[in-house]
Amino acid sequence: MVTIRLARRGANKRPFYSIIVADRRRAPNGDNIEQIGFYNPLATPNEERLRVNMERYQYWLSKGAKASDRVASLVEQSKTSS
Repeated sequence: MVTIRLARRGANKRPFYSIIVADRRRAPNGDNIEQIGFYNPLATPNEERLRVNMERYQYWLSKGAKASDRVASLVEQSKTSS
């Protein structure tokens, strides 16, 4: 099964997450099929906090991929704030 989930990047105490499409059996920081965005929880007001390629997100959902709870809530927040 394919999932859309967060993969942690960044330094200690400075988290930065990539939004990836991956086989659920793979390690979060291992192989992924595609990177479709990012999430920066510590973004300052002049920095971009979240970016998701919605075309690719919808494509993978149509192919049967399942978004993690956190990714689904982030995407929902970005839709309402836009």
